[in-house]
Amino acid sequence: MTQPKVDPSKTPFLEKLCGHLKTVHMHRSLVREHCFKCGLYKQGLTHDLTKYAFGELIPSIRYYQGYRSPYPYEKELKGYSMGWLRHKGRNPHHWEFWYDTLGGKWQPIAMPDIYLAESVCDRIAACKTYNKEKYTDRDALNYFLNKPDKEYMHPLTAQKMEKILRMVAEQGEDRAFAYIKDCIQNHKPI
Repeated sequence: MTQPKVDPSKTPFLEKLCGHLKTVHMHRSLVREHCFKCGLYKQGLTHDLTKYAFGELIPSIRYYQGYRSPYPYEKELKGYSMGWLRHKGRNPHHWEFWYDTLGGKWQPIAMPDIYLAESVCDRIAACKTYNKEKYTDRDALNYFLNKPDKEYMHPLTAQKMEKILRMVAEQGEDRAFAYIKDCIQNHKPI
């Protein structure tokens, strides 16, 4: 989605603060709604609470643009994002959280299904938040297929993520959320 470049340094702090908090609130509300449909009540209530901690809040306000996450903009300017590094390290619904050294080598670990399901809810909500009225059920799948993330995820995590996002794209989110809920409640793998 092409958006006009916004110079955050020229936007008043209060405007960026309000815009960012509104975006986070909208995103969290959508994730909560999706997680509840999947039977993930705890994740729905606690999703992204770290975004209110100063280590994530301040950089997110500083690099707020309104049409995308502030993390990529901070990365473009500094080569890294302190907000993102903090966020992904404290939130197991991000596949990047699931990396560790095994046998002396850094490698991905398969995400437990409850966090994978929350990650699906997060991706769909992020697409809805930033694409607004242009959102379609294919957006989260297209985002997944066009990013190199799957190359770095555990293969089982990538396979399951694509499976669910394809289900959303082809059968709708209600069907996908019902499937996730059935798997979780009946202790079946996604």
